[in-house]
Amino acid sequence: MPVRIEGPQYSKFSALEGRIRKRLFPNITVTVLPAVKLNLPKEVKGHQRRQLAGARLHDIMQAALVAGAPVSTLLRQMLASRAVRGGGNQIIEDASRQPLSHNAFVTQVFALAGALARVIGAGEKTIGIMLPNGIPDATTIFAVQALDRVGAMINFSSGPLAVAQTCRMAQISTVVTQRAFVTALHLEPVIEALAEDSIRVLYLEDIMAEIGRRDRFAGWLRARLPVSLAARGLSNDADRPAVLLFTSGTEGAPKGVVLSHRNIITNAVQFGVSIGFSAGDSVFACLPLFHSFGLTLGLFAPLFYGTRTFLYPSPLRYHDIPELVYDVGATLLLGTDTFLSSYARNAAPHDFYFLRFAIGGAERIKPETRRLWAEKFGVRLFEGYGATETAPVISVNTPLHYKPGSVGRAVSCLDVKLLPVDGIKDGCELLVRGPNLMLGYIKADRPGVIQPVTDWYNTGDVVSLDAAGFITILGRTKRFAKIGGEMVSLGAIEAVISSLRPDVRHAVVSIQRTRKGEVIVLLTECGEFEPSHLHAPLRAAGLTKLSFPRHIIKVAQIPLLGTGKTDYAAAEQIARDNEVVTA
Repeated sequence: MPVRIEGPQYSKFSALEGRIRKRLFPNITVTVLPAVKLNLPKEVKGHQRRQLAGARLHDIMQAALVAGAPVSTLLRQMLASRAVRGGGNQIIEDASRQPLSHNAFVTQVFALAGALARVIGAGEKTIGIMLPNGIPDATTIFAVQALDRVGAMINFSSGPLAVAQTCRMAQISTVVTQRAFVTALHLEPVIEALAEDSIRVLYLEDIMAEIGRRDRFAGWLRARLPVSLAARGLSNDADRPAVLLFTSGTEGAPKGVVLSHRNIITNAVQFGVSIGFSAGDSVFACLPLFHSFGLTLGLFAPLFYGTRTFLYPSPLRYHDIPELVYDVGATLLLGTDTFLSSYARNAAPHDFYFLRFAIGGAERIKPETRRLWAEKFGVRLFEGYGATETAPVISVNTPLHYKPGSVGRAVSCLDVKLLPVDGIKDGCELLVRGPNLMLGYIKADRPGVIQPVTDWYNTGDVVSLDAAGFITILGRTKRFAKIGGEMVSLGAIEAVISSLRPDVRHAVVSIQRTRKGEVIVLLTECGEFEPSHLHAPLRAAGLTKLSFPRHIIKVAQIPLLGTGKTDYAAAEQIARDNEVVTA
């Protein structure tokens, strides 16, 4: 029977060290969970049985930590962390290099909320936020929470038409941004597109100028009150919408994903429990906060754990980021394979000296990237997997459970189910359900309406699952082509070609021809490839002749999304527009 006891670790008699505020009489909560059975196979005996029992107990204890974790709203969770860790600890910093303590950050949040309340309409439930990674972005996100509104994270890299489309879809009438940011990134066309749709743009510089002494005093006071008083009058419903994110649209039109407070907080706990995250860690967050990977793990998880986070506005500064990671003493770095490989090539051997965790997601970690990090820095890359719909972590490799080439084991309290796919023998479609699964989608056909998710969420990914629970991604169902009656993995072809020239990017897509069915096309930044050059490596990898690309298109740059992932929808369009393919 798992029992979670929360509170004694904050007692003055506790041996726990770190960034915590100990007190004589801490609140203590005892959570008794339902009894579970180990269900060990009878045929397993001796040492192997004890190992299996230990592994099962480990999973039960992790699940107890997640299931018994207190869950409230995003704002209350952040305030509770301040109460536990102490308000004087530095908690957040950005490229301006002026870190804020927890008390100072909370003061700014409530002061900004007071100014926002005077300019936001009473009927506006969702507020658009279009800002770069930094303290102003984090402050605005929590200020919107302090108004009991939903923050919609606008992907400014998607272009004017896409931004306007997503705002219409979510019925957003106000977007908060910065003039300096708009000027620096030349986002004037985005502002014009919003104006054409009668969407009001508020500039943070103007709002900050309206913050008066009363707002600052109210913020200062609420930063020092108990959580119940600081958040008085605000909703405590953890199952109401908290954040609206938009899917990247890698293979189609983007959708709005509505995440509740429970979704995000639970996933932050699931991730933290899995890897052994603690208040002694320090996060370097350069992935954009308009994607769930950067938002949950780069902002919310550190603030909930009382961990310092450094918000950097762009993951593309390959020379600057390694030096900053060392300078701020970061122990956790988030990235994609594209970014992590670029950091490794530009970093000095000591730049990642303090790192305990380098977490890679959003795209497959190449063996070359994993080997480079291990040989140059002695750092093991922990590959994970997730989706915006799951807030986002589904699985992750950890120091205790690690399998190269896999994306780790599913996080605690998340159920997985495999669904056979016609034509694919070695893999099944992955379905998941759990407390971190979204409330639902907002789509263009029903603007502003949350379309609830069913019991299970179909990830659309084809995976294999071994006896130890490690998940290996084989590809997306949309990333398979039916050639000659057989299902061919485009991801497997792309992996072989990438191993031949890992220094440049490649994209393998399939194009539907009216008379001849699907054909496989390779888009590459390498001008040396000919179709015949690829036959031997593909055969050596066990792929049949059906997997050979019929056409190769040389491009100056493979189209990318803001996260660094390949934009396959744009890649397919390039292939369709190419006269070789359409001929």
